[in-house]
Amino acid sequence: MTPERIAPDHFTSDSNQDLWSVFRIMGEFVEGYDKMMKIGPCVSLFGSARLKPGSKYYEMAVDLAGKITELGFGVITGGGPGIMEAGNKGARQANGKSVGLTIDLPFEEKANPYVDPRYLISFNYFFARKVMFIKYAQCFVAFPGGFGTMDELFESLTLIQTGKITRFPVILVGTAFWGGLVDWLKSELVEHSTISEKDLDLFTVTDSVDQVIEIIEQFYANKDIQPNF
Repeated sequence: MTPERIAPDHFTSDSNQDLWSVFRIMGEFVEGYDKMMKIGPCVSLFGSARLKPGSKYYEMAVDLAGKITELGFGVITGGGPGIMEAGNKGARQANGKSVGLTIDLPFEEKANPYVDPRYLISFNYFFARKVMFIKYAQCFVAFPGGFGTMDELFESLTLIQTGKITRFPVILVGTAFWGGLVDWLKSELVEHSTISEKDLDLFTVTDSVDQVIEIIEQFYANKDIQPNF
């Protein structure tokens, strides 16, 4: 028996609802652009929502966020728990700008208590939220995380690799966590020529908070700070 073909008219959609969703999407971009332009240059911190206070990477993120604000940058996170909370906590404790870009999800809490209410932006659409991370971040710092962290990491690397955005530092904290991934990139992607060896230079792996700060300082020593596209 041959499989029954699905006719095109089986695809149903509410055209009015689809069209109105365009305006909701535009609204998220307008609000995001307006607020982020006023906040100024920031560094985006990513990582697992499941890492708890007292854990190694949580405390490193608190320390790093404080030192980032001392450079004059704000700190952007997804506004949730774990590494996001740690980043916002470090920024608030250092009296810096603590930005939270939250997403409406059924299984996540609202913004963590360390996000400055003035710098809280809520999103319904992941893609609109991701634009704000990328457009206004002068550096990406990725701590150990899950699918969301990987998504942000590889999107940023793809946009830099293809020249769609201005290059900025991408830093992975935790050699033990990221080492296996880097080895796989070398043994599989580089080996099979799906990326070039020089693409591995688009990011740095470190265990040192001070090295993260040093990389940011050196990168912007003689470079203008502006949105990435």
